[in-house]
This record gives sequence, C-alpha cells and structure tokens, in this order.
Amino acid sequence: MSSVRLESVSKHFGDVVAVDAIDLEVEDRELLVLVGPSGCGKTTTLRMIAGLEQPTSGTISIGDRDVTHVDAMDRNIAMVFQNYALYPHMNVFRNMAFGLQMRKVARQEVQTRVGEAAKSLGIDGLLERRPAQLSGGERQRVALGRAIVRDPEVFLLDEPLSNLDAKLRVSMRSELVSLRKGLGATMVYVTHDQVEAMTMGDRIVVMRDGRIHQVGTPRDVYLRPADRFVAEFIGNPPMNIIGGRITSDSGRPVLVAGDLILPLVNELGQAATRLDGDRDGDRDGDRDGDRDGDRPVDVGIRPENVRLGESSEHVAGRSEATVVGSQYLGAEHLVELDLGGPRLLSRIEGHGEFEAGQSCRISIDLDAVHLFHPETGARL
Repeated sequence: MSSVRLESVSKHFGDVVAVDAIDLEVEDRELLVLVGPSGCGKTTTLRMIAGLEQPTSGTISIGDRDVTHVDAMDRNIAMVFQNYALYPHMNVFRNMAFGLQMRKVARQEVQTRVGEAAKSLGIDGLLERRPAQLSGGERQRVALGRAIVRDPEVFLLDEPLSNLDAKLRVSMRSELVSLRKGLGATMVYVTHDQVEAMTMGDRIVVMRDGRIHQVGTPRDVYLRPADRFVAEFIGNPPMNIIGGRITSDSGRPVLVAGDLILPLVNELGQAATRLDGDRDGDRDGDRDGDRDGDRPVDVGIRPENVRLGESSEHVAGRSEATVVGSQYLGAEHLVELDLGGPRLLSRIEGHGEFEAGQSCRISIDLDAVHLFHPETGARL
C-alpha cells in the first residue's frame, strides 16, 4: 500500500471554488475520513485523487509518484461509489472479475482472486446471482469485492453506506474497519455522517467551503475543536454555543453568559489573555462591550458537561436554570435549559423526569469549557 499527498490542490468549476488550495497527507495503511456538509468539497477531493477530476492547480502524489496528470486507469487505485455502479446484466462473479479481465489477467488468477475476496466478504454463495437479486448490503459487499480483487495501492470510498438502513450501516461500519485492518490497506473515505467519521477513521478531515478546518484523531477533534464550526459539526447532539462576555467580579476575571458565571482559571484564563491580545491589536476599539471593559466571547460547552446539581473542585457555576423541555431517549435525557436568555442542552443519564418550568441548579465542568473568538470563530 502507499501514502497519498496533496499539495496546494485547488479545483474550480468556472467561478465556483470547490476545493481551495488544500494540503493533506494520507499515511500508509491509514483510514482517513473526509467529513463535512454537502458542497464542502470532500467528494471533489476524492475524485481528484482518483483521477476523475483534474486539479486546477497543485500536485497529487501516490507513494513517490506524481500522478497529477496520470489517467485514472493508470493510478492503481480502486473506488467504491455511493450507488455501487454494478453492471445489472452481469452476475456477481463477472462484476468482480470484470476489471481483472480487462487487464488480461490469467483466468486461473481471476478465479483465485475473486474466490478469496468473495469468501472474505461472505458472498461466495452469491456468485451466480445478478445485482437485482441482492439486498443493499450484499450489493455493497460486491462493490467492495470488485475493488479488493484489483489489489490497488489505495482504496477510495464515496459514501458507500448511505443507501443502507440504519441497522445495517452500524454493522457494515464495523465490517469495513475489520476488513481494512485485515488487508493492511490505505483508505480514503468520504461521508457527511459525523458518526461514521468518529467510529471509523484513524484520523478525520473536517471540511467546509472547499477548505480544511481541522485534521486529527476523532478524540482530538471532539475534545479540542479548532474552531466554532468544527465544534458544532462534530458531536451528536452538537456543542452548545452561547454568547458571553469576560468581565470582573470583585476584582477577579469571570465569564458571564446570561445567569451563568464561570471563574476564569487555568486554561480559561490563558484563553482570555489571548482574547486580550487580539483586543489590544484592534485599532478601531469599538467592538461590542469594549466601552465598559467587557470583552465579548463565544462559549462552547458539550451537553454531557452541563450537569444538574453536581459540584466538585473542577466544576463551577452558580446559576439557577429553568427546564424548557426534555427528550427521553431511554438511557438518557436531553434537557433544554434556560439561563436567563441563553439556552443550553444537557445530556443526563438515567430515568429521571423533567417538567417544563422546573427550576434546577446547574454546574459546568470548567476543564470542558471552550472559548471561541466572536468574529473569527477560532478556538482561543
């Protein structure tokens, strides 16, 4: 298998910039997931790696070879499409063998490769059937098998699970990860589903408007989002983002958001200092809150870090909140809380009952609070 490297790669469709000068490296034997909303450029990026789209600028390398201007058929990659792209008039065996036959591979070698791939995917009993006689999961396995038999340097997968029902998607995610480890394969996987990205990827690339916002492990992206967009996109339910201000309480710096008051200590204090630096460099000096010394800031808190009635040395918050509503999900509740203007969503484990209008005291895990620049959205 091989690594993949993109250097300053852009793709324009007329006046539309689909991919904007991205730099990215996929490590050998890595499963890298490109994730983002529709139109963010992830599929265009995948198609440029495959050779199905020509970059407007930049270079693409597979291993040590520059393939920027190499035809798709000569790149030794295999792509699995969203709709599987199986030939309806061919049976499973012929669908899987077609690429090898076109490359004039010996008949016995074709038989061996198809047989081994079909057995590993659990479809060796379906080789005589046609696509119309298969379930969605079986068609997906055939498409994967067609890619596997080619023994490519890189596998490219474009939302291969999106046409499956929810239960089958869960099982197929696990099967794909196991398959990739068994093959020792380099895979680039595109999805708009952040749950797929979090559960499958060795690393995640979060894209928006043709640009990369963050690259990191699922844990890094979740716990330390690079900016407000990543914070809200990754996580289900998404991170709470509310407007706040940094001010002084009895001479000590605090963060205020509605009725919520948090002391600025440890990393929060360091983040506030970075905001001060930005403010000092703002020569206009007329942003909201500047006149009285307060500094506006966006506050991010994951729902699981909004706790009801708890306190410890790492948890703070002297706020009474009002329950607006709740959603019972079995093992947990999602409780919407009003903090005198701002609203927070809290994820509460257990089977308690929450009534609209009910008052409760909340506490916030200070180590899990994020501050974002109110204008640029960058994490402070």
